[in-house]
Amino acid sequence: MKRHQLILQQLQEQKHVQVPALCEALNVSAVTIRKDLKLLEEKGLLFRTHGGAALESPYIKDRPVNEKELLHVTEKTAIVMAAVRLIEAQESIIIASGTTMLALARALPAQLPLTVITSALNVGIELLRHPEIEVLQLGGYLRHSSSSVTGPYAEQVLTDTSCSKLFLGIDGIDLDFGLTTTNMGEARLNQQMIRAAQETIVLADSSKFGRRGFGRICGLDQVHRIITDAGISRHDAQRLEEQGIQLTIT
Repeated sequence: MKRHQLILQQLQEQKHVQVPALCEALNVSAVTIRKDLKLLEEKGLLFRTHGGAALESPYIKDRPVNEKELLHVTEKTAIVMAAVRLIEAQESIIIASGTTMLALARALPAQLPLTVITSALNVGIELLRHPEIEVLQLGGYLRHSSSSVTGPYAEQVLTDTSCSKLFLGIDGIDLDFGLTTTNMGEARLNQQMIRAAQETIVLADSSKFGRRGFGRICGLDQVHRIITDAGISRHDAQRLEEQGIQLTIT
């Protein structure tokens, strides 16, 4: 059916689509589109999501950090180099957890004087090699899968701090639902990090778009800048810029 072909074509271009946009593009009702999406899902051609569809399953499972570290290495490298250029000497910044945050810590210049707050044990250990960087390592319950801490102790410390920038890694970006991670405790800690920072900068490769983790961190209205790679769809890039988010594509 030609309508099905057009739906799949839009999915290939955008990675995920919404029912209202398909209704407008194909001039049919929402009931018709939902039936089309159900049929295409049964054929294994897409995954239905809340209000639309995606090429890949939108729901993310937690995976060990050493496994995630092997994914999208080239893209992460370019993303963190763009992030490093935003950091100025003598700043106090927060580096959250995740493999992209570890890559950021590794990319920091050795002689750049900074104060860094981090929830990630591997980030803190990496920064020990930098004599000019003061590290405030947050404490709490250590997550084996991410080598990072969560819990009220870490959250309490952040209520007494104020930093210029938060560099945040996430598991999913849904343009309607917002930023997510696979762990609710980590989502709560990330929320407190956002409150403690003047600017929130998300580092995420393009595979994270159109996906959701279990714990919601925040809506996109709390994000100032996103750094991603050229795999982001034009549709997603346009929507982010329409919301006033500074977008850096590496």
